[in-house]
This record gives sequence, C-alpha cells and structure tokens, in this order.
Amino acid sequence: MKKQLVALSLGLITMGMSAQKDELKIAEKALKKNDVATARTAIQSIESMEDTMEAKYKAKYYFFKGQVYGKTNVEKAVAAYNSLFDYEQKTKKSKYSSAAKTKVTELTQFVSKKAITAYNNGLKLKPTVDEFYRTYNDVTIDDLLGLSAEGLKNYKNYKTTLQYHNYLEVATKNFYLTYQLSPTDTSFVYNAAVSASLSKDYDTSLEYYNKLLALGYTGITTQYMATNKETGVQENLGGKTQRDLMVKSGDYITPENVPTPSKKSDIVKNIGYILIAQGKTEEAIVAIKEARKSNPKDLNLLLNEAQLYIKLEDMEKFGALMQQAIELDPKNPTLFFNLGVVNQNEEKTEEAISYYKKAIELDPEYGDAYMNLAVAILSGEQAIVNEMNENLSNFKKYDELQGKQKELYRKALPFLEKADNIKRSPDTVKSLLNIFDILRMEEKADVLRPIYKKMRGM
Repeated sequence: MKKQLVALSLGLITMGMSAQKDELKIAEKALKKNDVATARTAIQSIESMEDTMEAKYKAKYYFFKGQVYGKTNVEKAVAAYNSLFDYEQKTKKSKYSSAAKTKVTELTQFVSKKAITAYNNGLKLKPTVDEFYRTYNDVTIDDLLGLSAEGLKNYKNYKTTLQYHNYLEVATKNFYLTYQLSPTDTSFVYNAAVSASLSKDYDTSLEYYNKLLALGYTGITTQYMATNKETGVQENLGGKTQRDLMVKSGDYITPENVPTPSKKSDIVKNIGYILIAQGKTEEAIVAIKEARKSNPKDLNLLLNEAQLYIKLEDMEKFGALMQQAIELDPKNPTLFFNLGVVNQNEEKTEEAISYYKKAIELDPEYGDAYMNLAVAILSGEQAIVNEMNENLSNFKKYDELQGKQKELYRKALPFLEKADNIKRSPDTVKSLLNIFDILRMEEKADVLRPIYKKMRGM
C-alpha cells in the first residue's frame, strides 16, 4: 500500500510537470497570435503550481503571466514581472528580463496616465465636495457610503462626493502601482499619499507618507532656468537640452540650475494633520517635534508645528513659535502679519498694530496687512459707541465722542484705501463706503457705490 501511494504521488508530479510544459506552449502560441484570452486561460490553469513549478519553466511562466494580465489586472502583472526580475537576477540568467522591461515601461505609462486623469477629474469636483462637507460636517467617508441618498437634502452633491472619492481611490491605487512598476520614481508614492489624504483615506495616506520618510524622499528636482533676453524674466525651460538650445539661439541668457524646495517638511506637516484628523493629537505633536530635532533651524518645520497649534486653537503656543520663526527669518513679512493676527485675536490691539506695521515695512504691497491694520484701529470704535449710547441726552459729551469716532475713521482710512488699491474686494469697498458716508465724503462715496452694487450683482 505504501509503495502504491509513492507511485501515485510520483505520477501526480509527472502530470504536473507535463501540464506546466503544455500550458506554457499554448500560452506562447496564443501570445504570438495576440490571442490574450487563450493565453490567460492557459496560465490560470497552472497558477496553483507556481510555488512548485519546475525551475526551467519559472522565468517563462512569469514573463507570460505578466503579459496575460497586463492592463486588465495590473497588480498581478506587476507581481509577475517583479518575480521574473528577482528570479533571473538570482539565477544570473537574463533571458526574458530585457523584453519584460519594455512591457513594464508600457504598463507604467498606462497606469501613470490613468492615475493622473483620475486625480485631475477628482480635483474638478473638489469645490462641490467641500461644500457638501461644510453642510454635513460630521460625515466621514465611511458614513457617507452608508447614508441613504434619499435621506439627504443635497442629493446631487452627495452623488458628486461619491464620484469624487471614487476618482481619488483610482488615483491612489494607480499612483502606487506606478511606483511598484518603477521603484526609482518615488514621487509617485507622494502622489498616492496626497490622493489618499484628499479622499479622507487617512490610514493609507499615513502609510505612504511614512514610507516616503523611510525612503529618504525629499522631492527635490532641478529646474533648468534661463533669462528671457527680451523681457528680462527668468523662465523654467523644461529640460537641460531645451534650455541649452534656447541659450545657444541667443534668445535667452544666464542659464542656471535651480533646485526645487524639499517636500520633507510638507510630508511631516501632512502626517501631523492626518493624526489630528484621526484624533491622535499627541502623536501629531510628537511627529513634528521629532522631525524638528534633526533640523531645529528648518523654518518650514517650525511653521508646520505652529500650524498644528492653530488647528488645536492653542494660540499661545502658536505665538511663541512665531516669535522663534522671526528669530530665524527676521525679514519675513508673513511672520509679523501672523503675530499681528494672534495679538488681535487676544485683543492686544497696540501690539497687533505694531506687528502689522512691521509687515508693511518689510512688504509695502502687503494688502492683507493694510486691511487688518485698519480693522485693528477701528476695533476701538465699539468702546466709543458704547459711551455714546450712555450719553444720548448729554449733547456736549455726545458730540465730543462722535468727534473721536470720526478721528478713528480718518486714522484707518489711508490703510483701507491702500488695501483696496492693492487688491479690491467687496470687503474693502464696503468698508470704504461706510467711512465715506460717515465722514460725508460724498464724491468718493458716489464713485464707489455703483462699483459695490456691481460686485454684489445688484
């Protein structure tokens, strides 16, 4: 009985080897005729034998498997080609790797294009989706998938939101597949992490961001710049060859290779934001602080930590970090502007005004600083109005207070006019109209009134 069992086992092994050989022949002939369906059936019939496949058939099997799955099942194709490369490298035989690399290049281009298309389609829907989440601000993606469409008032935006998440899911999957097909292109892991984050797939996004840190990814690339001789403007001319040709033509001068900023601080920041979104506040702070330990003078990392405290509504710590940032970059107007906002929110008006003025000193065209400076000055109006209401029957005192109110408007007016001049908006125009009316500056008010009505679509 024992001998019969051994004989039977040997018979099964022989049949398996024969099947491998026969099915590979069928697959090979079918692929030569471009009959992928027949080839796929042949390969699928021996997939269960993959782990025990005879060594002499393995490379061919992996090569055919990659082809039959190809664009229809990229994950399996990727796994097959990677197994082929590993096997031929291990055996130091390279019969199929060269041809497989060509197939992988084609597949990489296909998957990359699919990812980019899905990502761009998703971004087109983002404004509608953002509005949906503002309406249903307690809805998570898991909740969303379980919601009854009929139970939602905003059915169209609900459907658009589901479509948005589908696009970004496709983008995430295919960006990462692109990386698997071309492991040197680590930027695709970054793209996958961003796509997953936008889709609120925080676990996947966090996994990919952490992978980028482990890979030492910086995202730094080289921009091939040159100055347009006619306009005097420095331009990015794409590749080095193109740039050099343009310089040689005489149309451009002063070629320069300019590295792009590192994305490392953005990665750390995004990890922090995701951890906060997951309710892991302490982990978020630890992640940022750990990153800063290795480079304590990195301004971007410092600002990222500061941004975390804004999300946590801890303005005291935010303000302290902004002071550190100013020590590192004392000529950065945005840092002073942010400190102005912090102090204004804490009702430290004089300090806020001082910081806004410093921001303007560093950047005379800083429109938001002029606007906030005017608002800070006008914040003193409420106390005057309250006192006016208490002195309605004391005409002398009331007139005196009204004079103070108008003086406050006159003080704020030049800053409002400058803000409007730099960047006109409904807010700047409305604020100016109010002041012009109070100060009885009819001519200026008459000029602005039709402009304001047009801006409001009246």
